[in-house]
Amino acid sequence: MVFARSALRFARPASSLLSQRVAPSAFSQRGASLASSGGIRTLTSTSSRQGKVLLILYDGHEHARDEPQLLGTTENELGIRQWIEEQGHTLVTTSDKEGENSKFDQELVDAEVIITTPFHPGYLTAERLAKAKKLKLAVTAGIGSDHVDLDAANKTNGGVTVAEVTGSNVVSVAEHVIMTMLVLVRNFVPAHEQVAAGDWNVAAVAKNEYDLEDKVVGTVAVGRIGERVLRRLKPFDCKELLYFDYQGLSAEKEKEIGCRRVENLEEMLAQCDVVTINCPLHDKTRGLFNKELISKMKKGSWLVNTARGAIVVKEDVADALKSGQLRGYGGDVWFPQPAPKDHPLRTANYGPFNSGGNAMVPHMSGTSLDAQKRYAAGTKAILDEYFSGRENYRPEDLIVHKGDYATKAYGQREGKKHANA
Repeated sequence: MVFARSALRFARPASSLLSQRVAPSAFSQRGASLASSGGIRTLTSTSSRQGKVLLILYDGHEHARDEPQLLGTTENELGIRQWIEEQGHTLVTTSDKEGENSKFDQELVDAEVIITTPFHPGYLTAERLAKAKKLKLAVTAGIGSDHVDLDAANKTNGGVTVAEVTGSNVVSVAEHVIMTMLVLVRNFVPAHEQVAAGDWNVAAVAKNEYDLEDKVVGTVAVGRIGERVLRRLKPFDCKELLYFDYQGLSAEKEKEIGCRRVENLEEMLAQCDVVTINCPLHDKTRGLFNKELISKMKKGSWLVNTARGAIVVKEDVADALKSGQLRGYGGDVWFPQPAPKDHPLRTANYGPFNSGGNAMVPHMSGTSLDAQKRYAAGTKAILDEYFSGRENYRPEDLIVHKGDYATKAYGQREGKKHANA
């Protein structure tokens, strides 16, 4: 669906796109201001560069009208429309992103900047990138740029910069991980559904209820989110906190958190009562949790995934729940997104009891109202660097830049330079 007001936007002729960047001096320190109001940074600029920005978001409908802080919606547009248009740029906003006749496909052909979120991603495939003849910058308003074909982005138009707002929602996701663990382990969902239906049967729900205390919990990846999850688990007095990653935490951090690195993934999974996935999606993690790997997990364990839906094979997870190999699966990520109505993880449950074991929600963990303020402000900052010509991006925000990878987070690659771990 295209946002209702967008008819006027599409009628507006696209601004001419300058073939050369303005000199950094055209955006002086006096020509930019950075203020803070309600947690949102407000930027103004004197840039003379004009360009077309394509914004792919989800429709909030009455909810966006009820709550203006729902910045990730087509109605509220990350709060950037006025800022974009005051500088002479064109902003096109839509939620219509599927198929060759979508507004996304129609508008990307002359867009210089494309912005989307992980919650309603506009997938920038190699085919779409080939059509985007003027694209220079792809921004993820949030964290996770796996919706972009990064290899193709490096080869498109001399190298499309792909950036995200690193750190903007790590706290939000870490909190959601802990909540999901508790919801599964304490068998909360069936218990709530029971009382909401007017019933009262303690035995029916207590038979599958456990404590998080004295359980072994492991995280697949211990980056910004995984580390925060481990820190938040410390007060629960778990039996042991484990992690698997290609690089370890410092000895000081391990001692502070009380965690231990396991260098073999299968070895870690075999020990864990609860496993949380916190790694990016790339070629080596796509379909990682398949039937074979799940069979290596401790029987009756719980699996939490707030990373990306495609890291698991959905049919294999549903089968593992049905057989009892997994006692529960929860999270907020699906593939594709939005999830189709017949997605097996919508209704999968713990087969031995024919109930419980499902704590799935829409992709919401990283888009709390607090997180939306942060990733909207970070998106503005990235745009400001681009349109001013300075391009002084935060290094941690860059995924690919100038035709090369700027991070190791999306997999090790031979012959590539990696600026960041």
